[in-house]
Amino acid sequence: MDETEFWELVDSTREAAEGDPDDHAELLVERLVQLDPDAVLDFARHFEARYNRADTWDLRAAAAILLDGAADVAFDYFRCWLIGQGREVFEGAVHDPEALAELLEDFDPAVDGDGEEIGFAADEAYEALTGVETPDLGLAPPPPGPVGDPLDVDDDTALAQRLPRLWDRFGG
Repeated sequence: MDETEFWELVDSTREAAEGDPDDHAELLVERLVQLDPDAVLDFARHFEARYNRADTWDLRAAAAILLDGAADVAFDYFRCWLIGQGREVFEGAVHDPEALAELLEDFDPAVDGDGEEIGFAADEAYEALTGVETPDLGLAPPPPGPVGDPLDVDDDTALAQRLPRLWDRFGG
């Protein structure tokens, strides 16, 4: 599975789920179990690489604004959700988290921002196909923490200064 196929699978299942993260995860598993185990591992590698790439202080700040706080686990699930939003939103946000102010039509923290189940879709599909847990993906270990300039994500003033457009649209 190449990068284009990865994003096509993410996009088609998100659209079919009409944006609901839990339905999206279920549809993703349904589609992945139709593939061979090696393709599922390829999907998992693409997902994990993007998940690690999104571990930045600026995206953590964006998550804190959108979710009104972002503890470690909430940020982990936010990164899964962000990948689930598709290539345009993901790449735009990784390049410039402020772009989320324009890339997101709306954001409801009761429904959006939590892609926990999406993050486990490849593991669930692989186990269903093979009867064993997903093996090590052979990727380089992620950095020990978020990349970039640290900030206190509990400080509204710091968040508003770091990402003013996103704060103006979704903060407070």
